[in-house]
Amino acid sequence: MPAPVIRDHPSPNFGDRREGARPDLVVIHYTAMASAGAARDRLCDPAFEVSAHYLIDPAGGVLRLVEEDKRAWHAGAGQWGGVSDVNSRSIGIELANPGTVPFAAAQIEALEALLRDILDRWAIPPERVIAHSDMAPERKFDPGPRFDWRRLARSDLSVFPAVTGDEAVDEVRFVQDLSRFGYPAAPLQALVPAFRSRFRPHHAGPLDGRDMALARDLAVRFPVDRGRGRA
Repeated sequence: MPAPVIRDHPSPNFGDRREGARPDLVVIHYTAMASAGAARDRLCDPAFEVSAHYLIDPAGGVLRLVEEDKRAWHAGAGQWGGVSDVNSRSIGIELANPGTVPFAAAQIEALEALLRDILDRWAIPPERVIAHSDMAPERKFDPGPRFDWRRLARSDLSVFPAVTGDEAVDEVRFVQDLSRFGYPAAPLQALVPAFRSRFRPHHAGPLDGRDMALARDLAVRFPVDRGRGRA
């Protein structure tokens, strides 16, 4: 896959990464706005104090809004494993999508090319490509159940559990397994929808044995913060 064609459109909304941090996470968002142009303008407006490193439009156009060595303001309050200042430790990618329609093929192809470049450049493992809703399950929903995480995992650009059976339902163990994978402390009623949005899109109902098996597989194969510091 060729490297993406990137156009620069600098945003004033950024700062220095704190305490010399370097990016070791990638956070995927959707813009929840009517158009890519509207999202671009919002991410570049100092009055709103939000930004991201990249914005990808439905046609596959990639804008670089903030240089990767700088701290963009995309993640907000939340946590992943030991990382509590996610903005200082991550690269944020916004997909122009209102949250109510499928993601365009050209947009996902551009995302894959961009991700491959970023992961190679910063030596970020695929399990550290996460959803905004993963790190902030009580307040965020993006990129939502229409985003195809299984496709990214097939290209080693994220991860997906590989199980076929079920396990006994145990709410305490489910929360523990999600914590081992990286999810922050949050009520079960917030964790289950965030987890399913990524790994069981469109599934509803109470916590069940398949949720348990998927969470256990992620916790065992991809425990968070192996050899990484807290920040």
